[in-house]
Amino acid sequence: MANPGDFAYTVKQQADIVRIIGDYIKLKKAGAQNYSGLCPFHGEKTPSFSVHATRQFYHCFGCGVSGDVFSFIQKIENITFPESVRMVAQKLGIPLPKASYSTPGEAKEARLRGQLLDVHERSVAFFQECLRRPEGARAREYLAGRGLDQEMIARFRIGYAPDSGFLLRDRLKEEFSEEVLRESGLFSWKETASSEPRATSNESQGGDDDPQRSAEVIRAQKAGPQDDKGRGGSELEARGSQLAAMYSKFRNRVMFPIASEAGKVIAFTGRTLATDEKSGPKYLNSPETPIYSKGKVLFNLDLAKEWIKKFDYAILVEGQMDCISVYAAGFHNVIASSGTAFTELQAKLLGRFSKNAVVNFDPDTAGAKATERTLGLLVEEEFTIKVLTLDQGFDPDLYIRRKGKEAYGEALKHSQKYFDYLIERARTQFPVRSGEGKQKAVNYLLPHIQRVPSRIVRDELAHEISQKLGIDSAVLRQELRHAASTRATSAVKAPVEAQATDAEKVLIRALASARQMQSGEEHLSARDGAEEEFDPARQAQFVLQNEGLHRGLATESLAESLLNMDREFADVLEVPATESDRRLLALILLKEDEELTAEVLEAAVRALRRIHLRRRQEDVQQELKKPGLAADKDRLRELLTELERISRALRDPSLAEEGLKNAGNKKSA
Repeated sequence: MANPGDFAYTVKQQADIVRIIGDYIKLKKAGAQNYSGLCPFHGEKTPSFSVHATRQFYHCFGCGVSGDVFSFIQKIENITFPESVRMVAQKLGIPLPKASYSTPGEAKEARLRGQLLDVHERSVAFFQECLRRPEGARAREYLAGRGLDQEMIARFRIGYAPDSGFLLRDRLKEEFSEEVLRESGLFSWKETASSEPRATSNESQGGDDDPQRSAEVIRAQKAGPQDDKGRGGSELEARGSQLAAMYSKFRNRVMFPIASEAGKVIAFTGRTLATDEKSGPKYLNSPETPIYSKGKVLFNLDLAKEWIKKFDYAILVEGQMDCISVYAAGFHNVIASSGTAFTELQAKLLGRFSKNAVVNFDPDTAGAKATERTLGLLVEEEFTIKVLTLDQGFDPDLYIRRKGKEAYGEALKHSQKYFDYLIERARTQFPVRSGEGKQKAVNYLLPHIQRVPSRIVRDELAHEISQKLGIDSAVLRQELRHAASTRATSAVKAPVEAQATDAEKVLIRALASARQMQSGEEHLSARDGAEEEFDPARQAQFVLQNEGLHRGLATESLAESLLNMDREFADVLEVPATESDRRLLALILLKEDEELTAEVLEAAVRALRRIHLRRRQEDVQQELKKPGLAADKDRLRELLTELERISRALRDPSLAEEGLKNAGNKKSA
């Protein structure tokens, strides 16, 4: 929580929540102070996520999440509160103080993540430096052959990992501990109890049976802890034999950095330059680390996200070179899955920027299957999808190099709708001239139909498939109709909000406005010889505390929470209240449609007084109907007198306050 006087409070006062959240999802103006978009925390097609520009908070009416700029960053980046404060401060260019954490474990994790980011930044610089050296000549030739100029090489920070197991280790060992280097995913090592190199659980691809790597380790063992430059081994000996046996995972490879959405390098893909069979896999990826989870990262999203929002669609390709080539050709809204098949988390991540995608995977069999899996995930996230299928034998990179960027742009314009693509695939795989072929084609398409969230769309697709496959069998038509009418899904349902009158909403807005005042702010009074500034919060507090106008209303508990709220709370959504009351508060504040003036507040007060007078009028009338009341002439006279006062007050608004006080006094008596 950000409290007045602390660093978080200072950052929050300067942060524009609309701009910061807008870096993650596409927001549109939805009122004088509100912006709306698709919630990044649950799948939805209709925007239910709102951001209030003035009050600086967000709320989703679909899944119920709400909070301030820090809670948003915490949730979407999966980091701690102190880390979110630091991240927002960095976005704003505010100098950072020394970090503080709630527990030692939290502090240790944060330090490790920070050090791992530093390790990767130093490694990027090292690989770039090696690319410029004489030993990087072959890597430069490879990149030139792929059509990459110096601008694109620099833009994507491409480098070269030398054919050595120890140069990178020796560059980093003075600054980082063995634990940090092990956690980075950049190194492998030999356990001291074994005579042969052994991979750890962090090892991803590529072999422990790599003879080149084994030979290097054996040489290191024989020669003692010498580095590649022939320096003495006293420093390595001080750290023990384990560090001496640590060696680079990436060697003789062109290095493609993988960046987070924020642009921080968190992993690498290395493309081998060796041609022998013992050189390991063609592409070697970083393993999972505390800062990298391959199923949650999209390559080039840091550079592409603004273009995706601008054009309102993304081009999705398979590999880094395809992505870089498409980007270099001028199509900057391109991204790629990062060393893994496309995942649900990646689909959700992409959906924060646009719900439109063109999928352009390789047209071979494996590429076609990957396209189908990706389509299924995007369909479930309610994307509008097209499929770009290039000529057989051409991936995006080769197509652009052979045919040019204009040809690629033209092909992009003629991308197929995703179900047209699937129907064509079904017809190709299962000739529909026979009943058996039609049955297989339908079975192939049924799972894809069932992924579509909209029942109306599913029904339309079933009809289209029947026509295009020439299905006239009643049994097959029934299967399609059944698939269109059923779908296993767990939709997020918003709870029913409490019903509040317009007058109640005005009073809640007035009470909540107290949180907008600066700490220690002074107001002029009539005694200072100046006109007192209108303070809706103070006025509402006075009325409610003296007249109890909130009693018995739908917003009673929320109003009580705001009346009793500690003035030190910096954020109105931090009010100690029930979850339903906080949801109601967000609903009221996000639907402000008029300025909170003295006239508006007074009209709301009059309306609430009338509500209470009518309720008291009904109570009196019910009591007058009680049998035996005629015998108690004094009580009868009191009730009739009160009923007359209430009637006069309802006819004359200026008498409402006095009438309400009298009614309240009589009721309590």
